[in-house]
Amino acid sequence: IIKSIPEVEHVLGKAGRAETATDNAPLSMIETIILLKPKDQWRHGITKADIVAELNDKLQIPGVVNGWTQPIINRINMLSTGVRTDIGLKIFGDNLDSLEMYAIHAEQLLKNINGAADVVAERVQNGYYLDIQLKKNTAAQYGLNISDLQNIIETAIGGENLGVVIDGRMRFPIRMRYERDYRDNIDDIKNLIIPVSASSGGSAQAGINSMTQASKTGSGSMGGGMTGSNNSSIQTASAGSVDFSLLSTDKKNNVTYLPLSELADVKVITGPPMISSENGMLRSIVYMNTRGRDLGNVMVDAKKIIEEKLNLPPGYSYTWSGQYESKVRAQRTIGIIMPVVFLVIFILLYFTLHDYKEAGVVMLSVPFALIGGMYTIFFLGYNFSVAVWVGFIALYGVAVETGVVMVVYLHEALDRRLKAHLEGKRGEITKQDIYESAVEGSVLRLRPKLMTVFTAMVGLVPIMWATGTGSDMMKPLTAPMIGGLLTSAVHVLVVTPILFVIMKERALKKGKLEISKMSGWMKEGENE
Repeated sequence: IIKSIPEVEHVLGKAGRAETATDNAPLSMIETIILLKPKDQWRHGITKADIVAELNDKLQIPGVVNGWTQPIINRINMLSTGVRTDIGLKIFGDNLDSLEMYAIHAEQLLKNINGAADVVAERVQNGYYLDIQLKKNTAAQYGLNISDLQNIIETAIGGENLGVVIDGRMRFPIRMRYERDYRDNIDDIKNLIIPVSASSGGSAQAGINSMTQASKTGSGSMGGGMTGSNNSSIQTASAGSVDFSLLSTDKKNNVTYLPLSELADVKVITGPPMISSENGMLRSIVYMNTRGRDLGNVMVDAKKIIEEKLNLPPGYSYTWSGQYESKVRAQRTIGIIMPVVFLVIFILLYFTLHDYKEAGVVMLSVPFALIGGMYTIFFLGYNFSVAVWVGFIALYGVAVETGVVMVVYLHEALDRRLKAHLEGKRGEITKQDIYESAVEGSVLRLRPKLMTVFTAMVGLVPIMWATGTGSDMMKPLTAPMIGGLLTSAVHVLVVTPILFVIMKERALKKGKLEISKMSGWMKEGENE
C-alpha cells in the first residue's frame, strides 16, 4: 500500500522489539520507515504533509492506529520520556482495568480537539495468553507431582534444550518439542497426551478406567491413543507414583496417557502485553500528535477538556509528557534567557553611549525587529519553537549593533558643530543645526546600513530553499532574522534620526545640549 504512492522510494518494516532492556518499544508496536524520493521527482504541487495525509487515508486498518513521526526523534522521545508521539497523557493508578477505561475515555475526549491527530489510548489489557490451570486434586488422584506435570507441559509446548551444535564461532541450540500440528490451536493443546503412572485400586484407578471407556465410545478420543491394551496395563501396574518425562522410556509398560484437558483447565485469557510503571505506580498512556496547529495551542485545549471532563477517583492521577515536556522546559529556559539578553544588551549600550536615554532609544530597534520577524513567521506558517526564539535572539544583536552605529554617526555630526561653537568658530546652535546634523549623519550611514542588510539577506535567503539534512531546523531560525533585518533597517534609517532630533531639540530648549559623553572614545578612534 505504501509503495503505491509515487513519491515513496523504499519501505522498511519491523514488528515487536529488540531483545535488549534498552529498547522500550512495546511488543505490539509495528514500525515502518518510509524513504521518499528527491523532491524534484514528486508530483507537481504536492508537499510532505500531503503525502502523509494520503498514506494515512490508505492505511486505515481495523485494530491499528497510525502515528506519523520522524525515525530519530521517535527514538529520542521514547528514550527520554517513554512517549513516542508529540504529546502523551500519562494516567497513574493501581488497577490495570481501570487505567484502560480512563485512558479510552480520555482518547475520546482528545479526538475532538482541533489539531489533534493520531490519538490512541494504550490498551493495557489487549494481550492474549494461553492459560493452563492445573487441577491439583485430579493430579493428586493420579499420583502426579505438580512440578513433573509442569515440566511435561513446558517441554511439549515450549520445548526443552537437548544440546548445542557448534559451527565455528556460531552456536545453534537443539530443542525438542511437539510438532506444530499437535500444538497449533487450543483444541490440539487440550488433547496433548500426558503420561500417567497406572495405580492399582483407588480413585486413580477409577479415573483411568473411565477415560478408557470414554475412548471406546468416541468421547475424548486422541487418535486411538487409548485402547484396551492400556486398560490391561493399568490392571498390572504397580502402585505408587513415578516421575515421568517425555524424554524417558518406560520398558515396563506401566504407563497410560491422558489428555491435558483431563488434568488442567486450558483456555485463552486477556491480559497486559506489557506492564508499565513509573514512580511506583501502574501507568497507561494516551498518545497524540499535532498536525495543522502549533503544539502550545493544542495543549491549552487538551488541558482544558481533560480537567473538565476526565474525573479520576482518589488514588488516580495524570500528567502530560512527550515533546510537551521539552517544550515546557524550553519555555522556562527562554523565560529566563530573554530578559537576561535584553539586560545585557542595555548594559553594553549604556557603557557605549554613557546615557540611559540614548541606550533606550537604540533598544527600540528590538521591537521594530520583532515586528518584521513576527510577520515573516506568520506568512511562512511556522510555529514558535526553540529555533525561532534563537533566531530572534540573534536578530536582536544585529539590530542593536546597527542602531549603535547610526547613533554614533549622528552624534559625531552634531559634536563637530558643538566643538566649533565652544572654540568660538561659529555662533549658537539652533534647531536647524540639529536637523542638519541628523541629515548628515543619516546620509553617511545610509550606504553602510543598506550594505549590511543586503549582505546578511544574501547569505540567509538561500537557506529558505534548502532541502537537505538540518533544513527543518535552519529555516525557522533564519526566517525571523530576514524579516527583522528589513524592519530594523527602516527603524535605524528613519525612526532613530527622528528620535535623535526630538531629544536634542528638548535638550537645546532646556539649555542642556552638550557634547556627547562618548566623544572621548570617538576622538581616540579618529586619531588612531
